[in-house]
Amino acid sequence: MQAERSNKIISNWVFVGIAMLLIQVLLGGITRLSGSGLSITEWKPIMGALLPSSESEWQKAFQQYQQIAQYKYINNHFILEDFKFIYFWEWFHRLWARLIAVAFVIPFIYFLVKKHIKSWMINPLIVLFLLGGLQGAIGWLMVKSGLNDENVFVNHIKLSIHFVSAMILIAYALIFALSIRINKKELVVNSKLKRSTIILIVVLTIQLFYGAFMAGLKSAHVAPTWPTINGDFLPNSIFKNGLIETLFFNKISVHFFHRTLAYVILCIIILWWMKAKKEMKSIAFNKIKNVPLVLVILQIILGITTLLVSPKIVQGRFGVFEFFALAHQLIGMLLFLSAIICAYLVSGKKN
Repeated sequence: MQAERSNKIISNWVFVGIAMLLIQVLLGGITRLSGSGLSITEWKPIMGALLPSSESEWQKAFQQYQQIAQYKYINNHFILEDFKFIYFWEWFHRLWARLIAVAFVIPFIYFLVKKHIKSWMINPLIVLFLLGGLQGAIGWLMVKSGLNDENVFVNHIKLSIHFVSAMILIAYALIFALSIRINKKELVVNSKLKRSTIILIVVLTIQLFYGAFMAGLKSAHVAPTWPTINGDFLPNSIFKNGLIETLFFNKISVHFFHRTLAYVILCIIILWWMKAKKEMKSIAFNKIKNVPLVLVILQIILGITTLLVSPKIVQGRFGVFEFFALAHQLIGMLLFLSAIICAYLVSGKKN
């Protein structure tokens, strides 16, 4: 009975951490969409937790921002009040990361003392902490890619690594929480369904990268039409560059691959769902198996809507495009995590 109670306490704690991590990724999305990501040009893990407290400190931070290309070529009309707005979102994004660290370390020590944490849980929790620290370092390397006299935005490849590594961190935490919470008897034994779920996760991961490429390259508005891409289903321009340029750097190519992967994922999930609905033995799996299908349909609708409203982008404002882009990101994250839950629940083995 005590062991059951301890398991519930620890899993609830990890689930709270997962919620905080999801909020952190969304705050990252707001930071990017509001153009705030390069506003803080220093990485101060301790002292950076505080906002500038005087006019001179604000002026110093603003002067540092004025040295980089983003200010010189895009935001040179900014006054201090404009700068304070973008500074706030980047500061809050970093502050929330610090709060996550506190929400991990203090309860970890407390639960360890109270013996709620079993010996087998310690290593996974340490891995979680290290992954969180690594994520912070990756974030700073991403920011540094835009702190120069040439780039007006962060490098989109580094942005994608930052985003996908965050999703891997959340997925790891989710699997750990499920391993504590879900009874092994609830796991489904179905090798074909397990393989198709893994395939789904692999394709979704590739799509996460391309979603980040789209965001980093500002590729949504290069083709604000649907179902065609500016009148074509297969734009000729995607074949005019080398393979690396086509796959990772050309805006219209990235746009095309992101759309195409969405249709591929829809087909995979429909086929997966047709197999999954035949599995009736696990109560936990019955609760989740319809979720990926619902989410992928919603995700595609949001993606199309985001494209169609992309001409409404107004630099420096958080408007209708930014709202739908953020909703599109959230549902994409939830779709990926629903697939992770399904993968865990079909990981059962024959006795």
